[in-house]
Amino acid sequence: MDAAVSPRPPALAWVALGVVYVLWGSTYLGNRLIIVDVPPLFAGGARFLVGGSLLALVVLAVAGRSAFRMTRRQLATMALSGLLLPAWGNGLVTLAQQKVASGLAALLIAAVPLYIVVLRALTGDRPRPATLAGVAVGVAGLAILVLAGPSGGSGGVQGSAWWGPWLVLLAGLGWATGTFATTRLPVPANPFALAAGQMFVGGAILMTVSLASGDRLDIGSVSVVAWWAWAYMAVVVSLAAFGAYAFALASLPVSTVATYAYVNPVIAVLLGVLVVNERFSAVQLVGGGVVLVAVVLVIAAERPRKRRGELAPSGT
Repeated sequence: MDAAVSPRPPALAWVALGVVYVLWGSTYLGNRLIIVDVPPLFAGGARFLVGGSLLALVVLAVAGRSAFRMTRRQLATMALSGLLLPAWGNGLVTLAQQKVASGLAALLIAAVPLYIVVLRALTGDRPRPATLAGVAVGVAGLAILVLAGPSGGSGGVQGSAWWGPWLVLLAGLGWATGTFATTRLPVPANPFALAAGQMFVGGAILMTVSLASGDRLDIGSVSVVAWWAWAYMAVVVSLAAFGAYAFALASLPVSTVATYAYVNPVIAVLLGVLVVNERFSAVQLVGGGVVLVAVVLVIAAERPRKRRGELAPSGT
């Protein structure tokens, strides 16, 4: 894919990549601000139902109804990825953020590219030795993050718990599996239609589970900050971030766009520290640094041979 990219990408492509950095990096802080007043699964379900509906309207206006024509197998892929990406992946992250700092959650989710390498190996692919070395480094970093324990200020909105980081890792596995599946199964020709369907399916699942578990929204108790954060996540992130990602991917080398995988966590950590006063121990910072180094190693090792979707988005 890199060979088809213009040697001088337009300035707008770099702006689009910057938008991806900031918007996807800010989702963890957005989740944290929302779940103070809104049940996590309810917030996620409503966000994706609204975001998916808005994106679907945009696709209809631009590409027409033909964009949503799908075979049964394509429809099944959309439903499966909707379950694994927004429902499992984002839903579990949002639950975990009740007990895990937003920056720490982002550092753990940065391991998604490492999961994908493992899934490739399990399905018969042969990753390069340098790629496997990067995964090994990543596992060490994740072990440090999980075993370090919380430090003052590094918990979630309702304190901290030992299972919080593990729940984030489980969320990352769901996101990686969904990403990997969409590269191996039939998908709709229009990627925006696919994204709209994924969000709608995921939102419906999250909302159903939330209501079935007894979650109810007390509108009067929701703060102005939470409303603005939710609107930002449902509208700005759902529409602008995906559009910017698609434009950047079409205009810049894949290896360049893939840098979001280690830039987003850095932005998430900085926003958590600056906005909600999250604090991290030296051990946690070392573990996070090791994970980011591992992601850099994997991306660098994979640069000569690019496969569709290996480093697909892991934004929440």
